[in-house]
Amino acid sequence: MVSYKELGLVNSVKLFADANQHGYAIPAYNFNNMEQLQAIVMGCAQSDSPVIIQVSKGARQYANQTLLRYMAQGAVAMAREMGSNIPVVLHLDHGDSFELCQSCIETGFSSVMLDGSHLPYEENIKLTRKVVEYAHEHDVTVEGELGVLAGIEDEVSAAKSHYTQPEEVEDFVKRTGVDSLAISIGTSHGAYKFKLKPGEEVPPLRFDILEEISKRIPGFPIVLHGSSSVIPEYIEMINQYGGKMDGAVGIPESQLRKAAGMAVCKINIDSDGRLAMTAKIREVFAKKPEEFDPRKYLGPARDMLRDLIIHKNKNVLGSAGQGNRVFATL
Repeated sequence: MVSYKELGLVNSVKLFADANQHGYAIPAYNFNNMEQLQAIVMGCAQSDSPVIIQVSKGARQYANQTLLRYMAQGAVAMAREMGSNIPVVLHLDHGDSFELCQSCIETGFSSVMLDGSHLPYEENIKLTRKVVEYAHEHDVTVEGELGVLAGIEDEVSAAKSHYTQPEEVEDFVKRTGVDSLAISIGTSHGAYKFKLKPGEEVPPLRFDILEEISKRIPGFPIVLHGSSSVIPEYIEMINQYGGKMDGAVGIPESQLRKAAGMAVCKINIDSDGRLAMTAKIREVFAKKPEEFDPRKYLGPARDMLRDLIIHKNKNVLGSAGQGNRVFATL
């Protein structure tokens, strides 16, 4: 058993409370490799933002669970070497079983998600409660989910979305004991979030559902998954340098900023990071076809992701400038 506290990590309880009080959202960035993690740490340290570094089941298998533990510990040390005391949470994204959540808790995760949204309501409650009971014994926080997001990302897939029913949230939170709740109000996984006809605009998020949920569980931390904006600049670069991503579209950043000022305390961003790195790598390969040193294309890709993270923290989530202040209260 490895406690996350030994790695310098924190859980999300006080972070969410502060975000709720001050009207911003904690960024939750997915990573699979060293360059992504470096970019996340640099971007959040330089913008003084608390951060949730998160991995999916597939990413954990890809990176190796033992290596991940030391990478997370290294992320904290790297931030400190940069002169930053930002809080760092290591989170399991879309855990699909008690056994996976248990394994993550025992190898240093400070937060886990049990995604039972695909299950019948009572089964979702039962499984989520089981994870909560085990996690809380180890001071680990748990995220649950109600509602289904459309789209595909890693092993998470759904053909269409099902909005969260506000009348269920109070009962779900009470009976499971979760520390935060992911809801469905119109976001979706992947880079192709909407199928738009020419001239159509992205449909707005269902802020009416978010407002109703906030009334039913006031002050409770709400999470948005599938919140990449699929920035056109990256899509254009990818297509310009040999890619094919026609029709890729995401959530407008203005809508995410509005959500972050309401009850949303955590916003997940994965696809935007993938697109940023892919765009830069394609550019390097196109302009320097003789290049074969991974540092010469992964380095620039890392830097582009870092710049994206700084932008998101400052202009979308509102988390920039909060990190060292929050850490002092832990």
